[in-house]
Amino acid sequence: MKRFEEVVSFHGHSCPGLALGYRVALAALKAMDMEKISEDEELVAIVENDSCAVDAIQAVTGCTFGKGNLIFKDYGKQAYTFVKRPSGNGIRISIDFTPPEETEKEKELWRRYGRGDRSEEVVRAVHNRKARKTRAILESPEKALLKITKVKVPLPQEARIYQSLSCGMCGEKMAEPKARVKEGKIVCIPCFERT
Repeated sequence: MKRFEEVVSFHGHSCPGLALGYRVALAALKAMDMEKISEDEELVAIVENDSCAVDAIQAVTGCTFGKGNLIFKDYGKQAYTFVKRPSGNGIRISIDFTPPEETEKEKELWRRYGRGDRSEEVVRAVHNRKARKTRAILESPEKALLKITKVKVPLPQEARIYQSLSCGMCGEKMAEPKARVKEGKIVCIPCFERT
């Protein structure tokens, strides 16, 4: 099992979102009774946001876009579904975390950061805030952090491998189902959309 420090190394920095994804991934593997990461496509992760948390889910579970077992649904929700192949049995994990209380001064410094203030005082306060939230997430009991429910999900198709075609305009390769026809030539989507 990966340690949080390894996930930070993969992602590039420590932050509350990464910590949430780490805790979600650990809870998913435990609930799905999996001791190691997904080597192929036996575990599917459906993520409903594109936050830092998704990097932790990739690093810990082994679900990736490249293997076709990481699916992105752009709902903007801190919710994650994990499904085992071939059964379709799974769990849905949503975040139910109350961050540590902040003082009015801390809130004001955060607002200033949001408006673009990168003064030493503001940056230090923001880093301290993130570190405090990250610690709280990593140290919280699972029940105080995550809501886990069992689900049955129709499984997506396993990843398919398509024939590559060359674009008749730019010459770059593309997967056959993404090809379009423009002026009698097989073209990629960017060339098709170019006026």
